[in-house]
Amino acid sequence: MDRKSIAILVVCGLLLFCMNLLVNREYPRIPVPVSTNQVTSGTSQASGGTNAGAVQSTGGNQAAAASLSSIVSKFVVHPEIPEELQVVSNDNARYTFTSRGGGLKKVELLHYQMASLNVNSGPPVLAILGDESVQGDGIFKLTPINSGLRAEKTLTNGLTLVKDFQLGTNYLVTASVRLENRSKQPLALPAQEWVIGTTTPMGPQDTGQAESVAWYNGTNTSSVNLGYFSTNTTTLLILPRTPKTEYRAGNNDLIWASAQNQYFTLATMPVMNNPPPEGETTKTNTPPVAAISNTNRLPAAIVVRMVNLPPPSQEEINANSRTVRNPTGLEAALVYPGVTLAPGEAVENHFNLFTGPKEYNLLVAIGEQLNNNIDLTTGFNGFIGTIARGLLGAMNWMHARMSVNYGLAIIIITVFIKLVFWPLTQYSTKSMKRMQALQPQIKLLQEKYKDDSAKLSQKQMELWKKNKVNPASGCLPALVQFPVFFGLLRMLQNAIELRGSPFLWMSDLSKPDTLFMIPGFNFPFNLMPLLMGGTMLWQSHTMPASPGVDPAQQKMMRYMPLLILVFVYFSPSGLALYYTVQNLLSILQMRLTNAQTAAAAAPTPVPVAPQKKRK
Repeated sequence: MDRKSIAILVVCGLLLFCMNLLVNREYPRIPVPVSTNQVTSGTSQASGGTNAGAVQSTGGNQAAAASLSSIVSKFVVHPEIPEELQVVSNDNARYTFTSRGGGLKKVELLHYQMASLNVNSGPPVLAILGDESVQGDGIFKLTPINSGLRAEKTLTNGLTLVKDFQLGTNYLVTASVRLENRSKQPLALPAQEWVIGTTTPMGPQDTGQAESVAWYNGTNTSSVNLGYFSTNTTTLLILPRTPKTEYRAGNNDLIWASAQNQYFTLATMPVMNNPPPEGETTKTNTPPVAAISNTNRLPAAIVVRMVNLPPPSQEEINANSRTVRNPTGLEAALVYPGVTLAPGEAVENHFNLFTGPKEYNLLVAIGEQLNNNIDLTTGFNGFIGTIARGLLGAMNWMHARMSVNYGLAIIIITVFIKLVFWPLTQYSTKSMKRMQALQPQIKLLQEKYKDDSAKLSQKQMELWKKNKVNPASGCLPALVQFPVFFGLLRMLQNAIELRGSPFLWMSDLSKPDTLFMIPGFNFPFNLMPLLMGGTMLWQSHTMPASPGVDPAQQKMMRYMPLLILVFVYFSPSGLALYYTVQNLLSILQMRLTNAQTAAAAAPTPVPVAPQKKRK
């Protein structure tokens, strides 16, 4: 490779490595138009601005969609009124409820270190947003009930809101929300947004790439992530992207919706076709209403907005240069259409809330119990997801039954996959070597039939057939292994079992294995990706050259692993561990194949018989 090619390759690698820094510098983050969903009493201006901007709407009547999108979805806050907090706990989590909005403010998972949901967000879970006729001053009375809590409020127009939350097992919370008209006149309620939660980063260095809001309509899952709202995404690194402020989808068909990050989810599952239970969940301290109608309605749509989260402290920034200075989250809500309540009439909706880890087996059990496929929040769906589930099951089996460390389990799985595909890879390597041996004859044919491409193709096929060479054999192993590779990649990215699991010097297989910050550069030194890059570079120099490829291109391809290193450097160390072991096994296989080829005399290429000249 000449110096010019090497220089171009190095510059491209540096640009890729520093792309985010360059984009953030040239096109700094534009403040999100809806930075928070709060309105402070006494002012007419929300702290986050208006809801104007691009809106995505899928399905449904256009007029209905227009009326739903006009909801005044601000969260009313009265800072002069003290906030009352009530904490209810069980063996799995600590749930904090707030009087502001009368909902679930925060969930702290007791079995997962420093794992919390809906932290530092605006409105709590199941806060009802709309105009003053459904919010009032937003202050609820909190009362403990059996294994849970009740939030209750009566507005000046006669509307009473009663929310009951009861803690269950397996990170489940059952909830009911009741809207009662206790006035003597009909009460027309506008459309409302019922908050399902806000996604939050895993930690100060989490960029939020894994944050998303997903929803399921009984057939398919859909999702939206921060990239949909990003203002830093550019076209050709020149033109900034026009930010979107709102995502709206659904058509009266939402089975569940989930606000989630890489390993944890806060899922809201409306209960359908079940009458409200008698007893605690319907009992209030006021006279009962005359009738309950429209019980357990399906939400009309889901709406998602990006919101700004509290920035990190200066101490956190000084401790790690990769601390995200402007963290963002996704706030999601279910949209319910307006309804008119006669005097003494009420509407009541029931929900199951899951507030816990995206542990596949646990979510499968809950999905079977509730018949709603909530396990799809793990991302293990489709053909690739099926492979990922199998690999996850194998890893968990080794850990549970054989007491194998998760890092060692990754190595064992990698070795097993390599052994399964060993014959196919060996066949491909030997075929490439035979192709190399035929190159002199291929060049002679190219010279002889340079003006007749059809004849050249025919003679090449005859030469390959006589020498039992298949040109496509070099691609076959890669095509067969791709689904397994992507399945393993998805498993490593989503398996919560790897969180906090140590191996060798790696303290957490779900995070980069940073050993120290490089002095003077304040840049992390991650050893495992460097080992991976070294083994990939070594492997590229042991692979036989692809026949027919320009030598300069061959040399350049040998340095392509350096570009892969760029993308893996900040990835979980478990992924770099897999790559490293895979590369070492490929090098070993290449060495063994070369030894076998050298021991056995290489077959002499059979030339193509020349055509007889016609008399």
